[in-house]
Amino acid sequence: MASGVDSSGLDNLAFDVDERVNDHLKGKACKTSETDGDRNKPTYCVTDVPPWYLCIFLAIQHYLTAFGGIISIPLILSEGLCLQHDSLTQSQLINNIFFVSGLCTILQVIFGVRLPILQGGTFALVTPAMALLSMPDWECPAWTKNASLVNTSSPVFIEVWQTRMRTLQGSIMVASLLQVLVGFSGLIGFLMRFIGPLTIAPTVSLIGLSLYDSAGVKAGSHWGISAMTTVLIILFSQYLRRIPIPVPAYNKIKKLHVSKFFLFQIMPILLGIAVSWLVCYLLTIYDVLPSDPDEYGYLARTDVKGNVVSEASWFTFTYPGKWGLPTASLAGVVGIIAGIICSMAESVGDYHACARLSGAPPPPKHAINRGIGVEGVGSLLAGAFGTGNGTTSFSENVAALGITRVGSRTVILLSGFVMILMGILGKIGAIFTTIPTPVIGGMFMIMFGVIGAAGISNLQSTDMNSSRNIFIFGFSMFSALVIPNWIMKNHTFLDTGVKEVDQVLQILLTTHMFVGGFLGFFLDNTIPGTKRERGLLAWENVYLQDSSSSLETDEVYDLPFGITSHLQSQSWARYIPFCPHKGHRSQSEDNHVSQSPESEYSTRI
Repeated sequence: MASGVDSSGLDNLAFDVDERVNDHLKGKACKTSETDGDRNKPTYCVTDVPPWYLCIFLAIQHYLTAFGGIISIPLILSEGLCLQHDSLTQSQLINNIFFVSGLCTILQVIFGVRLPILQGGTFALVTPAMALLSMPDWECPAWTKNASLVNTSSPVFIEVWQTRMRTLQGSIMVASLLQVLVGFSGLIGFLMRFIGPLTIAPTVSLIGLSLYDSAGVKAGSHWGISAMTTVLIILFSQYLRRIPIPVPAYNKIKKLHVSKFFLFQIMPILLGIAVSWLVCYLLTIYDVLPSDPDEYGYLARTDVKGNVVSEASWFTFTYPGKWGLPTASLAGVVGIIAGIICSMAESVGDYHACARLSGAPPPPKHAINRGIGVEGVGSLLAGAFGTGNGTTSFSENVAALGITRVGSRTVILLSGFVMILMGILGKIGAIFTTIPTPVIGGMFMIMFGVIGAAGISNLQSTDMNSSRNIFIFGFSMFSALVIPNWIMKNHTFLDTGVKEVDQVLQILLTTHMFVGGFLGFFLDNTIPGTKRERGLLAWENVYLQDSSSSLETDEVYDLPFGITSHLQSQSWARYIPFCPHKGHRSQSEDNHVSQSPESEYSTRI
């Protein structure tokens, strides 16, 4: 979940906004809570539509912000799917996940929570997916790990990886039905009563920490290149983020003038990758890097992937069942469900953070229910289209709202179309697969570290001076590192006599985030502690509040195309957890009038 953003001009503006536009917006009713103050008020609110050129620029910016997280997922999964040496298929997986992320973003903005929140792949499903693919039954044959023995067009090889993909697809699709049920039935509010910071913190932290091996292997292919990538991303994102780049600009008032563009703040990961990629290219063409595949540093060359870009088609169209009819594994379904529960809890926090940063009132229960339900539909689509992953709200893009102060959902809607376009262009996915392995490793060092720290940041609402909380968090984290490590080294230990039970236990006990999250959940709900001590009091005040005291809630979170107006005339709509209804609006008006005498002047008919 994104945290607040500093109030200085450099932190809140990624570029200079036209003064005339700012003056025009000063008269607009962009309402935020009084505690936020004018200094955090966005320049464009949820329902505002910025000028077309600004929409395009910001849409591309959001795409670039999500770029690193989205492409990382298929690159990690390719190892478990035996696709290490099939760059063309890797490029198709990248295209697939961009296409589905764009499609789900559009669905979320129009029919879901209706906030400017971007959808993308989730690392919460990566760890259970890799646990499934690392089981003895699904371990990649030795010959698929040797590039000289792999014929990517061979029916045998195709069947090897597509069998694994179809099982992963089916498991994700079945597990996503739980998210659909929990969202549209309104059960998410009930579940959040028991899932607190001491459950979320170890779960999210272990998503990043459990991927240390993947990051180490890729970074270790050339530590010099990976260290350069890491240093560049740190330099751009932390040290140079306040340094503006002067660029020429034009408008009717100032005519031709120089504007400040905060390039390093907007796209530090992409810049770090691009510079390191260029260095690897220069080292390749001048034969500084070894050309022997067995020598250290060979994977830093830019020509390792061969002719994947020329072989890839200009346009690629994904569709459900592209890899065949999905199948399901009981063990896989149970493991994926653990990741989906974690993803749902994170998304609720993202909705509230997004509403705060975009100038919207806190989301009401019906909007949260729709948001979680649509995320479930998104994971169902992601499974059907064959991404090997699900979808969730991207916290990085929520934070970007605070940086740019542009909370318009029109921008995010356009970002969805940009991602769909990138998913259709086959050459784009192929280009991304040619990123040298150590460059990816350097990026992973940053990304997975941030994910681990983001999980720990959930503890800020708890009393960490309490020995109870220190014990729960410490024991959950350490056990989640010890138990999976031991089980993976002694996988024959689990032998109940029932193969299906053995597989379920194998996946759950080798999934770090499940072990840590389960222990945190069990101990936090059984060891006596006050709500304030557990951090639940702070969560109730922020995440679980119903915004029935805000009139603008009904306008921001209403369903489009007159659906809300139609539902308000139906008496049965009040019994549907994801439908806004007339009773809710009337009650909110009564509450608002009783709390604020001046509210009658701001009520819109």
